[in-house]
Amino acid sequence: MKTNLPFHVLSKSSFQMGLQCTKSLYLNKYHSELRGETSEKTKEVFETGHSVGTLAQKLFPGGMDCGFEITKSGQKSVELTAKAISDGSEVIYEAAFQHDGVLVIADIIVKSKNQWNIYEVKSSTSVSDYQINDTSVQYYIITKSGLLIDDISVIHINNKYVRQGEINVHQLFTIRSVKEKVISFQDFVENKIAEFKQVLNGDTIPEIEIGSQCNEPFECDFKSHCWKHIPDYSVFNLSYMGKKAFDLYKIGIVEIKDIPDDYGLSVNQAVEKNCFLGQKKYINKTEIKSFLNNLKYPLYFMDFESIQAAIPVFDNSRPYQQLVFQYSLYYKKDRKSEPEHFEFLGDGKTDPRLEFVEKLLKDTAGEGTILVYNASFEITRLKELAAIFPQYAFKLQDRISRIVDLMIPFQNRTYYKPDMVSRHSLKKVLPSINSDYSYSNLEIQEGGAAGVEYLRLSSLQSEEEINTVRKNLLDYCGRDTYGMIVILEELERIAETEE
Repeated sequence: MKTNLPFHVLSKSSFQMGLQCTKSLYLNKYHSELRGETSEKTKEVFETGHSVGTLAQKLFPGGMDCGFEITKSGQKSVELTAKAISDGSEVIYEAAFQHDGVLVIADIIVKSKNQWNIYEVKSSTSVSDYQINDTSVQYYIITKSGLLIDDISVIHINNKYVRQGEINVHQLFTIRSVKEKVISFQDFVENKIAEFKQVLNGDTIPEIEIGSQCNEPFECDFKSHCWKHIPDYSVFNLSYMGKKAFDLYKIGIVEIKDIPDDYGLSVNQAVEKNCFLGQKKYINKTEIKSFLNNLKYPLYFMDFESIQAAIPVFDNSRPYQQLVFQYSLYYKKDRKSEPEHFEFLGDGKTDPRLEFVEKLLKDTAGEGTILVYNASFEITRLKELAAIFPQYAFKLQDRISRIVDLMIPFQNRTYYKPDMVSRHSLKKVLPSINSDYSYSNLEIQEGGAAGVEYLRLSSLQSEEEINTVRKNLLDYCGRDTYGMIVILEELERIAETEE
C-alpha cells in the first residue's frame, strides 16, 4: 500500500457532494466560509450515525481503530491503516485509503484469508442509491490502493428487531452485500472523479442555477448562499407548490406579486397570495363556526412528546419506534372556567409507556372533546399503545374517538395571516395569534430537541442538571397545550364577533 501521500483533493463525502451539485463541491473546497449553519436536526443525524457506527464494531470485536479521532489527520490515518495491515491486524475500524488524490475511510474492514471484506455502517433501515454511490467510490479507491477485496457490504438497522435485555448486535443489524452493484458503478466513479478534479482545478465557481438538487438527497450546506437572491417570502413558500415553484422561477417569476392571475393556484394558495399582497388576514367565519360546533365541553387540550431512537432504548421496543415519554394536558370545564393542568414526564431511566397510559387515562376519564394539534400524531401513538397494552385498548379507543384536530382551520386556510408564511404548524400559528406565546424564550423550542434532552436524562448525575432538563421539557410541552387554549379563544372570539 502507498504511504507518504500528498494531501487529498477529494474525499468520499466531497465526491457525494459533487454528485449532488458541482457548485457545492467547489464552494466547499475554496469558500467554506459561505456554508450555512448546521441545523440541530443535522447534528442529531450525525450523532445517531456515530453511535450506530460504534455499536456495529461489536459485530467484529477486537479491531484496531485508525480513525480521525485517533490520528487527527486523514494522511496519518492512511499511514496507520497501512501499518495495521502490515502488522497483521485482521479487523480495522475507520480504515483509511488514498489513491490519486482521493481519500476514503471504511467503517470496518475484516480479513478473510488473503482478502478483505469491507463494511460500511449506516443508520438507515435499508440500502439506498446514495449508499451505493458511497460504497462504489470506496471500492474504487481501496482496490486501486492495492488491497484485495473479497466482498463489500452495507450494515444497516433491522427495524423488525425487538429489544429484550442487552442489545443483540447480530439481530439489530442486517448485513447486505452490494459488491455486484458496486462493480457495475466503477466506470461511473472513475469518470466522476476526473470530472470533479477538473471542476476543482477551475478558476471560477461553476454557474449552476438553484434547483431540486439544493434539497435532494439532502439540503445543501450552501443553500443560504445560493438562494440569497430569493426574497424571504416567494413562490417557493406557497404551500404545496413543489415543482411548479421552479417552473415559475425558470420563466423569471420569483415574487408573489408577479404570479399571473390566471396561473391556476389552488384555493389555499390564492388565499396566501392575496393575504400577502394586501397584508391582511383571511377569516371564514362560517367555517370557523362549523368547526366550533364539533367541540363539546368540557375540553381537554393534549400534546405528546416522543423519542425515535435508532438503537432501542427500552425492552419491547424497535429501532426508530416512536416512544411517548411526556404529555401535557389542560382541562376546561366550560368556556369561563380557569384551565387545570395535568402532566406526565418519564424519568429517562425506565420505560415510561405504561405509567404514561395509566395516568393519561385517569386524567382524561371524563366526557368531552380532546383537542390536539396535528391529530395524526397523537392518534397513531394511542393506537400503538393500545396494541402494546391490550388491557387498556378499549379506553384508549374511547380517547381516540373524542379527538378533534385544532390544526384544521389553519391547515384549510379558514384562518390565515401573512406572518404564517404559508405554514400552519403550531410554532407559526400561535405567535401569529398572540406574540406573547412565542417559543423563542424557551430553552427547548421544537420536538426533536425535546427528545434529545429526554434521552440525556439517563446519563446525568447532577440533581440540579436533571431538574433543569425536566423543567425545560415541562415548559416546552406546556407551551404547546396552553397555546391551544389561546388559539381556541381566538376562534371563539371571531365566531361571536358581529358581521
